Amino acid sequence: MTVEHSPSSANSPQNVIFKSRDRRIVAIFEHELTRRRRTEVGLRAKLAQDEALLHQKDELIRRQVVLSREADHRLLNGLQMIVSLLSLQSRTSENAEVASQLAAAADRVATIGRIHRRLHSQDGVETFALKHYLEDLCRDYSVILSSENPARDIVVEGIEITLPGATAIPLGFIANELITNAAKYGAGRITVCLEADPGGGYALSVSNEGPGLPEKFDPAARKGLGMRIIQSLVGQIGGELEMGQIGGNRGTRFTVSFS
Repeated sequence: MTVEHSPSSANSPQNVIFKSRDRRIVAIFEHELTRRRRTEVGLRAKLAQDEALLHQKDELIRRQVVLSREADHRLLNGLQMIVSLLSLQSRTSENAEVASQLAAAADRVATIGRIHRRLHSQDGVETFALKHYLEDLCRDYSVILSSENPARDIVVEGIEITLPGATAIPLGFIANELITNAAKYGAGRITVCLEADPGGGYALSVSNEGPGLPEKFDPAARKGLGMRIIQSLVGQIGGELEMGQIGGNRGTRFTVSFS
């Protein structure tokens, strides 16, 4: 027996509700699909824009690197010219004190140039092996010192530690100034020592043989450029500067304690 559905059953209220609900679901899906497609188009456009900006930044960085290298080259050439002029004036000056000051200034400028060159030979390096760094520095200084007095030399002792450039570079300048003072006022061997500080942190010391410091010597009260540079750099790294005599007043030791 065949059962036929009457038109009235196909359009019954229940079927109408089902069809209406299906149309709403389809409409929701279509709306969500359209929204997602718009979002995808927007994201693709934003990605393309970001890639274009990234390419522009890369190009700017490349240009800045080129300009920086060119500026470094010009700076080193300028420093070398200053050293040459100061050295020439030092040799031709008839005033011994002026000649000494000019020679000291030439040495300082030359050291800045060497440190700058050494730092830029390690582009991208954020930390430095300090003992190795000091050995290179002292090797440069030994050449100058030995030309004046072959009997004098500089040795570097102690441990190796790795420090960020913000600390290692000022320590290099401090060591240079202390070595300059030791060479000027002391005698015999100059010893640069890097060791762990029993109280925590580390200590960099520069000592020399020969006459000790005068009584009640106060580095903070010294008006010389070298000591002012040392005090400023020690404060820059949050360190402390101490001085003392080597046993029996046979020499002087300056120590910089730092974390």
